[in-house]
Amino acid sequence: MAVPILESRTAWYCPNCPAKDFTTEAHPHTRYHSCPGLRSISAPMVRVGVRASVEAVVREDYVGKDIVTSDDSGRPIMAVVTTRDDGTDCAVFAPTALATSR
Repeated sequence: MAVPILESRTAWYCPNCPAKDFTTEAHPHTRYHSCPGLRSISAPMVRVGVRASVEAVVREDYVGKDIVTSDDSGRPIMAVVTTRDDGTDCAVFAPTALATSR
């Protein structure tokens, strides 16, 4: 007797570059990739069939000695915002502060 193996397959695309992928994870998740359309920032992909925009938000405050996420052109990026018809998601790149001990 043959038993069918059921697999949950989710198709993904990026609205900023030609990247496409699929995952087989059963739990809720989001696929990320290094997006050439956003200057190699780690950005979420969107489920196929969902209209959305994905934008990088430039950090506008003083960076100082903080270790921040930068794009290929050296601009500090503080977040990536995904806007869909049914809501908005935000992935924040928190800076890392430096400390020294004496």
